[in-house]
Amino acid sequence: MTSSITVNEPVLAVQEVHKSFGKNDNAKHVLKGLTFNVHSQQVVCLLGANGAGKTTLVNIASTLMLPTSGTVSVCGADVVKQADKVRRFISLTGQFAAVDGELTGRENLVFFARLHGLAPHRAKVRADELLEQFRLADAATQRVSKYSGGMRRRLDIAASLVVEPQLLFLDEPTTGLDPLSRRELWETVEDLRNRGVAVLLTTQYLDEAERLSDDVVLIRDGRIVLHGPPAAMREQFGAPLCQLTFRDAVDARRVAQEVLISEFRPTQVTPTLDGLTVSFTAHGGVQDLSRALAAVQHAQIPTVSAALTPPSLDDVFLGTAFSAAEAS
Repeated sequence: MTSSITVNEPVLAVQEVHKSFGKNDNAKHVLKGLTFNVHSQQVVCLLGANGAGKTTLVNIASTLMLPTSGTVSVCGADVVKQADKVRRFISLTGQFAAVDGELTGRENLVFFARLHGLAPHRAKVRADELLEQFRLADAATQRVSKYSGGMRRRLDIAASLVVEPQLLFLDEPTTGLDPLSRRELWETVEDLRNRGVAVLLTTQYLDEAERLSDDVVLIRDGRIVLHGPPAAMREQFGAPLCQLTFRDAVDARRVAQEVLISEFRPTQVTPTLDGLTVSFTAHGGVQDLSRALAAVQHAQIPTVSAALTPPSLDDVFLGTAFSAAEAS
């Protein structure tokens, strides 16, 4: 599906979106002013716990629900005023598979292709293309009720791509899948991005957001609390962790209790000891690592390994949770 959007125009533009259910004193405010964009060849992860408002936003952006206020546009078309036009640009894979368990994989895809208006022969050709692309060709003639969870999810996404959209919504697509199936779906999402599809993916999984996203929109209680590339969010929120490992427990204890305390002010570094590894938060980054290694070398203590690990999205997520708790 082609559109008239320019190179710099977002595929999805969300501007000050609010959504409430109920009226007056009984109103429940689910979304409270969300604003962000998704561009072509970009995966944006909407990250948050259950009840944060992720699915509500997807329902609004995919024309299934009206916003209380604010605007959402897809390829320049307003989701409220031009819903029919928007639907020509998008596809949605929800939290539960939409395929029919009584049909085979090929029959499901032919069915969806026919719904999209493809002629019978073209529908069969497109079904076979998708079965091959999603590594389901060997199971094409099996009833979907016999598929594994990962296979059903891949088939579900394949059905969403019978006519490849400009914007694909994936609402918690890996919930309940085993680790191998999750990784297979991650590869599918990365392939879609490489082909130019814009993807808005909702997830509760930090590792998933870290792996897939170009941008993360972290929402809590209907509001955006952080927004940006994963690396920038990590750098913004926390300092890296320095870890030094030693051959001997006595050496490790000495480094934690004496060497590092002598090198750094107690307010700068609070070392922790876990077996043979000494860790501390390195607010000075590489400079702190270099100072620690020099101090250990000066004390003539042999080091097995040294590493500087940037904060993870787990640290960001937990940190914003603590900040929110303190603010309340």
